[in-house]
Amino acid sequence: MIFKKKAPLFAALLSLLLLSGCGINNIPTYDEAVDAAWSEVQNQYQRRAELIPNLVETVKGFAEQEKDVLTSVVEARAKATSVQMSPDMLSNPEAFQQFQAAQDQLSGALSRLLLVVERYPDLKSNENFLALQSQLEGTENRISVARRDYIEAVKTYNTELRTFPGRIWKSILYSDQQPRETFSVPQELQQVPSIEF
Repeated sequence: MIFKKKAPLFAALLSLLLLSGCGINNIPTYDEAVDAAWSEVQNQYQRRAELIPNLVETVKGFAEQEKDVLTSVVEARAKATSVQMSPDMLSNPEAFQQFQAAQDQLSGALSRLLLVVERYPDLKSNENFLALQSQLEGTENRISVARRDYIEAVKTYNTELRTFPGRIWKSILYSDQQPRETFSVPQELQQVPSIEF
């Protein structure tokens, strides 16, 4: 008699147990996975949007700093070597001052170069450009991985909506869930960011 009274309760519990094991929660689980994967794609695009201009400006700044210092050294060297001092000019104060000024200018430029090297011992334009290239490749790889993960999540979700038993659960419980679009990139985002130095 007790069994007959509790039979509907046991049947309901057994039904819930069976339902939980047959995919009733797959659709919302896969839906959340798609949303998370898409967020990661957006996160990587944002990373690229923030990273590239900063890297370019940093490298450009270091390259400019080196370029300015090296240019001033080359110019000062050219001026210093253009002022020729013959032994008879040593008695000419004006010629001597001109020569000394040119040499002082070269010394100052060399001091700035040594200061740059002293402050930044590893400062070399080619290393900065290689680092920029490496960062850009890493960023593009992260985006590629995020896209792949998104495509895989969409595939799993859409397959669940179209196959048994997901199709049944969609029609009964999740009728508002629609298939997701696979990843596609708008035309303007298909352009590789241009970097100019």
